[in-house]
Amino acid sequence: MASKNHRVAVLVLEGAKPLDVGIPAQVFSNRPSMPYEVRVCGAASGPVTGGDGLSYYVAEGLEALEHADTIFIPGYREPATTEPPIAVVEALQAAQERGTRIAAISTGAFALAATGLLDGKRATTHWHYTKALAARHPLVLVDENVLFVDEGDVLTSAGAASGIDLCLHLVRRDHGVGLSNHVARRLVAAPYRSGGQAQYVPRSVPEPLGDLFASTREWVLEHVAERLTLEVLARNARVSARTLSRRFVDDTGNTPMQWVLRARVDLARELLESTDLGVEQIADRVGLGTGANLRLHFQRILGTSPTEYRHTFSA
Repeated sequence: MASKNHRVAVLVLEGAKPLDVGIPAQVFSNRPSMPYEVRVCGAASGPVTGGDGLSYYVAEGLEALEHADTIFIPGYREPATTEPPIAVVEALQAAQERGTRIAAISTGAFALAATGLLDGKRATTHWHYTKALAARHPLVLVDENVLFVDEGDVLTSAGAASGIDLCLHLVRRDHGVGLSNHVARRLVAAPYRSGGQAQYVPRSVPEPLGDLFASTREWVLEHVAERLTLEVLARNARVSARTLSRRFVDDTGNTPMQWVLRARVDLARELLESTDLGVEQIADRVGLGTGANLRLHFQRILGTSPTEYRHTFSA
């Protein structure tokens, strides 16, 4: 009997970075709570020379991609001066034609770009390599200021830690925020970082300010049903509204009120998944006031209605 689990293949190329390989292998590893299974493969079965002093032994070659629903390409060393083998390029192109989703972590974006599947689409990679990616693949719309980019059937992420964000994003996309939060707790990772968040802040942010903002975000989650304004958040953070607005974007990639709205929508998603509360009750509980308001923001942010979301993701 065929497995009902979502099949993930992790494609290990020469020079693969161990953290980039380990992230999808661990996030999607099969366990009672996870409807996924992982296979690690290479351009051919056998030993693969890795980066950072580690090597790999993979049991399968490119034939593993033929059965995958999602393929991950971890980052690898020297991406700007090496090309993936022709067989790898052709196998990835064939997988995409079959409808397989392909995601690249960090410099794995170079191998994905070599297939032409990123041409005319937004993509990102580690900030150190964004200019090299744009120069080597000028048809790719490289965005150097985001953690990950979701173009539907092809996705890319920045450095290793943002690979976790990308994986959690896919779990959230496949099975809802409840399972994504469960995985985040298991990994001791932030449950949600927007793909639009900046990769790094070019100017230093004073450490106490960062601490205050972290506690303010935590406070927001505890008071999400209340009337929250920029001034209320600024008072909690003990800074001016103008300073909060400027620094909050640096910290999170969103304005304070954008972040509050997203937090409210995510809490509504969780309540739709795990309770029988009506839309009006949920809207009131998450601080969105009315069901109409909740429906408006659901459609704008998620492209669906609360009712459809509940049908898809409720236990």
